[in-house]
Amino acid sequence: MTTKPRIALTFGDPAGIGPELVARQVADPESSRHAEIVLVGDETELTDAMADAGVEFDWSRDHGDGRPTLVDNGGERPAGGFARREATEAGGRWAMASLRRALELSKEGAVDTIVFAPLNKSSLHLAGMTENDEMSWFETVLDDGTRATELNVLPDLITARVTSHCSIAEVADLITYDLVVERGLLLQQVLRARGIEHPRIGVCALNPHAGEGGRFGRHEIEIIEPAVAELARRGVAATGPYPSDTIFLRARDGAFDGVLTMYHDQGQIAVKLLGFDRGVTLAGGLSVGVCTPAHGTAFDLVGTRSANLGAYQHAFELAVAIGATRDPAVFHVT
Repeated sequence: MTTKPRIALTFGDPAGIGPELVARQVADPESSRHAEIVLVGDETELTDAMADAGVEFDWSRDHGDGRPTLVDNGGERPAGGFARREATEAGGRWAMASLRRALELSKEGAVDTIVFAPLNKSSLHLAGMTENDEMSWFETVLDDGTRATELNVLPDLITARVTSHCSIAEVADLITYDLVVERGLLLQQVLRARGIEHPRIGVCALNPHAGEGGRFGRHEIEIIEPAVAELARRGVAATGPYPSDTIFLRARDGAFDGVLTMYHDQGQIAVKLLGFDRGVTLAGGLSVGVCTPAHGTAFDLVGTRSANLGAYQHAFELAVAIGATRDPAVFHVT
């Protein structure tokens, strides 16, 4: 029995840079030294990915021989292949088939974590995904009662969100005391899983100037401050709420290990400015760790071999670290 974590890798949207990134990562011998790699797709996709990247490596369909293992995704490949550099229904269906198979492998206990290469949401919706994002779709496929929340991971900082993919007009009504507490507890657990015994968490305000004593809104007074107090009562080193235009300056300077934001762009803008080429998205809250680079499919870079591997490499490394714990409690609040 191997003691290495078993990591499922999917190639993402076939129209984008995902296949190239996967092939470049797997071609590095260090990848197989640290993890047992399961590639989910088909032989044509794998061959094309190696051609995109200009690399070659040995692989197998036999589990456990030390080489990356290929598992067919069960998807339907178009007779003429996939269009490149554009969102298509066929590409979305293929990417979803690979993700579904990877999630099934996790339910079977065959893999410990999953890394998916960049997806294109337009392709996914053309393919029939009715959920707002892939995180919610993961909940449906797993069907085990766990709920996903998106965390963004940099080498020295993790952010979590109270709300995520929704209209700005909906944000204020979706922020609740219970949700702030739940997401704060989850952020603490993920930080502890990274080896930070007593993580420091800064909590964002919703309104400008943290509401300025209620002048610009009462969310801070009536919801966020009481939730921060409850987190502190439960042993979380959480402080705030702090204005969002200054909290990330403090985080950059080392004041926090994690930041809890109230909505999507409040954290994403800062994270991408602080480390676009290292940023990773982690689907927290699920029964399996699912990681992906925080950037998109980059259609303009397809075929140029110029895509930056940094964020994908960080996603792989994070999946290895989390998978090595083999502890589902890392991912969700119990």
